[in-house]
Amino acid sequence: MFQRILVAVDPSPARRSAVRLAGELAQLTNAEVRVVHVIASAVSVAAIVPLEDDTEAKAVLDEALAGLREQGIKAEGTLVRGLTTQVADAISETATEFGADLIVLSPHHRGAVEALFDPRVSDAVAHHTNTPVLLAPEGDTKA
Repeated sequence: MFQRILVAVDPSPARRSAVRLAGELAQLTNAEVRVVHVIASAVSVAAIVPLEDDTEAKAVLDEALAGLREQGIKAEGTLVRGLTTQVADAISETATEFGADLIVLSPHHRGAVEALFDPRVSDAVAHHTNTPVLLAPEGDTKA
């Protein structure tokens, strides 16, 4: 069923449940997994401000890859740069380039008012791709 799974990770602890779920699915279907982490920057009045440095971003990616490889999963990773408003597009584009037939990510729960002004990345990804999107529950962060 799923042969190429893209899992998107961010610095939050919720990433671990997404990696775990992608790994379990990959084991069931003998799928290849690509991990993507978007190194996000925000635009301020006078500058573009990075929200994490390259070392932190690489550590997030490496942790995810190590967890998958410990499960015996064939996994590769990529870092992508983008503004906070471009994260969903970057994930969708990476899925297309990889030929993913499933995208796994973790939702970040927000209030309805906050979501109006700043939509969830998971919602935006689902609306910008034709690839199925699976949201990993945040509760189980063992990975």
